[in-house]
Amino acid sequence: MKALFLDRDGIINVDHGYVSTIDEFEFMDGIIALLKLFSEARFILIIVTNQSGIGRGYYSKEDFDTLSSWLIAELKKEIDIRAIYHCPHSPDQNCNCRKPSIGMIEQALTEYPITLEKSWMIGDKESDIQLAQNAKIGNSIFIGDKAHTTTTLSFQNVAQCYQYFQENKDKIYH
Repeated sequence: MKALFLDRDGIINVDHGYVSTIDEFEFMDGIIALLKLFSEARFILIIVTNQSGIGRGYYSKEDFDTLSSWLIAELKKEIDIRAIYHCPHSPDQNCNCRKPSIGMIEQALTEYPITLEKSWMIGDKESDIQLAQNAKIGNSIFIGDKAHTTTTLSFQNVAQCYQYFQENKDKIYH
């Protein structure tokens, strides 16, 4: 089983800073189409997201759960998201689930027989790419304004990433 692990804020949705309500949630251009490509290639889709807003008291676990339930329902109209794993801790809590630590990946491995070497991680922060390296996920994609040297691929935005894989579907199996 292969997985596409995705960060949430900045990859699935526009990162407006501590997004915690449906009203604040705005899908990134191209994300649904990109997820469809990976789903058609028989990857399971799993969200792994740091949510320090919970630990900082900006919003509650219930707020996160409400938004996550809505997100899964919206995505299931087009594709199947298997799980959303999150770290609710603030950076100073020194947990083992906050990216770049691999706790969320370890949790996924207890539920799914994933071959990490054939899987992908997509993120927009250094901690996402470090998570891929720390967990030995075979491929990673960095989304952002600057090129990233320690990742498999790097794009300025999700729409460019989708366009690349639309034109190079065989690269999904890299």
